[in-house]
Amino acid sequence: MYGKRRLLTVAALLIGLWIFGIAGYVIIEGWDVLDAIYMTTISLTTVGYNEVHPLSQAGRIFTALLIVMGVGFFFYAFGVLAEAIIEGHLKGLLGKRKMEKTISRLKQHFIICGYGRIGTSICRIFKERKYPFVVIENDPAAIQEIEKNDFLYVAGNATHDEILIQSGIERAKGIVCVLSTDAYNVYITLAARSLNPGLLILARADDADAEKMMIQAGADRVISPYEIGARRMALAVLQPTVTEFLDLAVHSSTLDLAIEQVEIVFKSSLDGVSLLDAALRQKLGVTVLAVQQSGGEMILSLDPGYVIKSGDILVALGNRKGLDALRELCTDTFVQ
Repeated sequence: MYGKRRLLTVAALLIGLWIFGIAGYVIIEGWDVLDAIYMTTISLTTVGYNEVHPLSQAGRIFTALLIVMGVGFFFYAFGVLAEAIIEGHLKGLLGKRKMEKTISRLKQHFIICGYGRIGTSICRIFKERKYPFVVIENDPAAIQEIEKNDFLYVAGNATHDEILIQSGIERAKGIVCVLSTDAYNVYITLAARSLNPGLLILARADDADAEKMMIQAGADRVISPYEIGARRMALAVLQPTVTEFLDLAVHSSTLDLAIEQVEIVFKSSLDGVSLLDAALRQKLGVTVLAVQQSGGEMILSLDPGYVIKSGDILVALGNRKGLDALRELCTDTFVQ
């Protein structure tokens, strides 16, 4: 803002000097406006052309003053312009260094490869839910949008190992590959799995064959936007009430209702406790809809006597306060 004001001041001074010179020649020498404009222009720019008309003594003094003012103005304008360029470059450099430091301190964050339409929506959801994430993007126009939204990012090609390392892949919890080309997503999946074997990898695939390749490359889950979109549209037509409920429970940021997954930590307060004894609905107002066991098996029809074990992932429905309390019970450990 300060730099913009300085540039506006330069423009105002130039216009003011020009008007001052024109008025001076008209008043002192009695010239017409066109001759005064010409003489003012060649005096301010010091190009050294011949005078339009012979100058009086007062006219020569005025011209000398105008030339000095013109030279002084251009020195000032050059200084302001140089300062604006250097200040902008320095500000960008310092901002980049600060962002790199922030990224280097991140742990258990997510990496989003690609800031297209899908990547943009993912970033918005992650921001709403306050999950830490870094975007990898190499398109300058997309990077400008990322900067406007104040997201952390690494500028570069996500298929390069050094770019993945800069984004903190070795400390990350998961990576989402949503580039528009299946081949790139396959390559990123391979590279990510080799750099962090325990990483959660989600990849986008437009082609059925690419989906198989991504699974073989190490992706934990592969999503086809077209398939998901088709299923959602069909469900919205066939079961609109179910669709509306899921939208409210999963996507609403205003309604005090959500479906969350919470992993049971070893020796946490719920480790080794049955659902009946835990009484989560009575104590927290939370209903456990399903449990995914550590081996990957999903149990949908839960018996009250089911004993919760470390490594289980509870899929629970409830208000945000109750879900936060459940998360504390699942992660807080106690000493026997």
